[in-house]
Amino acid sequence: MSKAQGTPDSLSDATPSALASETGSRRPDELLALARAAKERDPTAAETLLAQVGGVMLATVRQVLGTGHPDIEDVTQEAAMAFLNSLDDFRGECSTRRYAQRVALFTALSTRRRLVAQQRLIDTEGPLESRPADERKSPLSDTVARLRRDTLRKILDSLPDVIAEALALHFILGYTVDEIAAATSAPANTIWSRLRLGKATLRKILQGNRDLRDLFEVEK
Repeated sequence: MSKAQGTPDSLSDATPSALASETGSRRPDELLALARAAKERDPTAAETLLAQVGGVMLATVRQVLGTGHPDIEDVTQEAAMAFLNSLDDFRGECSTRRYAQRVALFTALSTRRRLVAQQRLIDTEGPLESRPADERKSPLSDTVARLRRDTLRKILDSLPDVIAEALALHFILGYTVDEIAAATSAPANTIWSRLRLGKATLRKILQGNRDLRDLFEVEK
């Protein structure tokens, strides 16, 4: 995977001050030492690190692609390799776990865009993602969250990368503006701008459907 936009510059530059969180303070990054060792091509460290971040990466890919998508495991493996290969560019401005989550998000978003493009080329009428036929009806809160993710996935496919990433981090993974700014190494004002543009697009797309618009609580 190519370097994600806003990726920090160097793991070796990480210092206590560089580890300050998006809001100015956070817990010490317990995975940073493993990340440094994995960066130096220590296979044991790399294996242990992936075991620690694999769960959150899998969950992120599943959220972006959809629970029943057939490529979840392959995309997660691709994201894991991209994460290890990008450690040279990670300097600890967010936690290692958050960084792995963002790599998984960016990989899954890229996969969705590629699949949508392929689907358009072959003019496939079926849904991009499928779910098990016996999936039980979710509680109301889960249903609302699923509808938001499903609708947002389709919208993200048509947006510029930086705006799609900001919306995905905010709506799918629940990042705050400050957390997105730290994860992407962009000023908070820039993130606000990207979210405003993204929400404007949401308003336009969802204008004719009040129920879907209310799912995103898009301000008038």
